[in-house]
Parts: sequence; C-alpha cells; structure tokens
Amino acid sequence: GLWGPLTAPSPQDWEQRQEEDTLLIERILLLVRNVLHVPPDPTEEQGVDGDASVHDRVLWALHISGMDDLLKFLASAQVEQQWALHVLEIISLMFRDQSPEELAALGQGPAGAEHGEDSRELETLRQRELAEKRARALQRPSRHSRFGGSYVLQGLKSIGDRDVVFHKGLHNLKSYTHDLGKEPRRVPRHRQAA
Repeated sequence: GLWGPLTAPSPQDWEQRQEEDTLLIERILLLVRNVLHVPPDPTEEQGVDGDASVHDRVLWALHISGMDDLLKFLASAQVEQQWALHVLEIISLMFRDQSPEELAALGQGPAGAEHGEDSRELETLRQRELAEKRARALQRPSRHSRFGGSYVLQGLKSIGDRDVVFHKGLHNLKSYTHDLGKEPRRVPRHRQAA
C-alpha cells in the first residue's frame, strides 16, 4: 500500500511520495470520515435487539481491513502529523454512539470483575502483612542503648572543686586523660620542630 508496513517511513520514502499519493491518502481519510458521518436511520435499522447496527458493521469492516491499525499509526507517527485532524475526526465518529460510561463499563466485563476481586484479595493480604509486622515489632526487645552510663571519678578534680564526671564506658577508663575528646591543637608548619 501507500504506507507499506505500519512503521515510520524513512525520510527518503517521504521525499519520494508524490503529490498524487498525498491527495489519495487525504481522499481515503475523507471517504472513511464521510462514511462514518452518515447519521443512523431508525426506520431503516429495525433489527432484533442486540443486532449490530449499520454503524457497528462499518466499524467491524474497518477493523477486519486493518484500517484501525493504520489510523493508530497515523495518529502516533511524527512524520504523519498533517493527518492528525482527519484521524481525530474519524476516531470521534467511531465512538459517537457510545457514552463514556458505556465504554468504561465494556472494559470491566468478566476480566474487570476478576481484576476487582484480585485487588480486594491483594488489599486483604497487605492488611494481614501490616498486622504481622506490627505484632513482630511489639514482640521484639527494645534496641540496646549506646549510652554507657556516667561515672564520678573520686580523687580526680575537674575545674573547680568537683570530681570528674566520666561519660564513656568503664573499659575506656584505663586510657583516661583530661584531654579525652578534645581536638588536638595544631601547630603551624613554621613552628613545628625540625
């Protein structure tokens, strides 16, 4: 056909497309639009309830011929943007007899019910998992504190007349100096010993 496979044409294909081809494409799109634009005639369409209307049969013929795939390609291909309004018109005419509520309900047939059931089941499992996690958190002993305690070192005086208060663990007591925890004083390079 004119479009070849339903992929974006290369720039060469675009340049090789003749003006007649462009006119033919536009005529085909206008023909499809005009066929879909024909209003329904209730006196002519006196079928059995549930019988496909003429509009539905036209849509089915478009689907069988692959025209719907072609329309999707034209709507999404960057190089075919000039047909965007024609495609938009055709798509709006395809859905003219449908209300948004009906279209949404169509997608939720048996599969939609299954999806609802699955989501309910997932929600139940999630609630159960959260409850188990809370129960485990309550059973777990509290985390060990890093606070090792405070000790008063009798016989060692701090500033003033008070005894030294030591905040580290007792295992650090052997290495206690008054300079513990203080930043070492930096000696400027020119004053360092040779």
